[in-house]
Amino acid sequence: MATTKLDRKLVAETALRLLNEVGLEGLTLRLIAKELDVKAPALYWHFKNKQALLDEMATEMLRRMTADFMGHTDGLAWDEALVLAMRGLRAHLLRHRDGAKVYSGTHFTDLSYAAPMEAHLRTLVDGGFTPAGAARAWFTAYGYTIGYVIEEQSMGPAPDADPDGGYDLAARAERLAAYPLAAQSGPVIFAQTEESFEQGLRAVVTGIGAVLRAGPDPA
Repeated sequence: MATTKLDRKLVAETALRLLNEVGLEGLTLRLIAKELDVKAPALYWHFKNKQALLDEMATEMLRRMTADFMGHTDGLAWDEALVLAMRGLRAHLLRHRDGAKVYSGTHFTDLSYAAPMEAHLRTLVDGGFTPAGAARAWFTAYGYTIGYVIEEQSMGPAPDADPDGGYDLAARAERLAAYPLAAQSGPVIFAQTEESFEQGLRAVVTGIGAVLRAGPDPA
């Protein structure tokens, strides 16, 4: 049996590593225990069920994001800061197979989220948003990014997989020959994911500024 001290962080890190191999559906406490060379019941001292493990995995993902991006938006205008933050979120989610599904809908297990959230909201408030408007602005951009990556990861290959493992766009266009606009949408939806994300994000941020921003930047 392994002699390495078993703790929540080690289990979460191991689970994130296995996630790329088996995906969310294939990730089980039993598989993680086997990887750690312990008996499955040993994990239940730390996580009562898979959801509790997912919560810790999401928290570990957030810690890594914070380490990479905290402070990088200092001094930027609110819209550029928001764009940069969402790019960073997407990049981290894409590092893990089903990363967006793991991250969304979970409950963070500590206050790792508090400092980056406060900083992002402060940038928005300083940029002319009310506190309520800043919260809505952040959640709107966050929701777009999470939803986009869930769809992106559901459509495309897993990290480190064959990049040609996605949709056969030629076959799709042939099936949709009677629907030319739907046929032409294929490359945009299934192949131009980077460009589509960027344009969509810009559209969302522009809308946020038009609808949710209280007024001009303070002097």
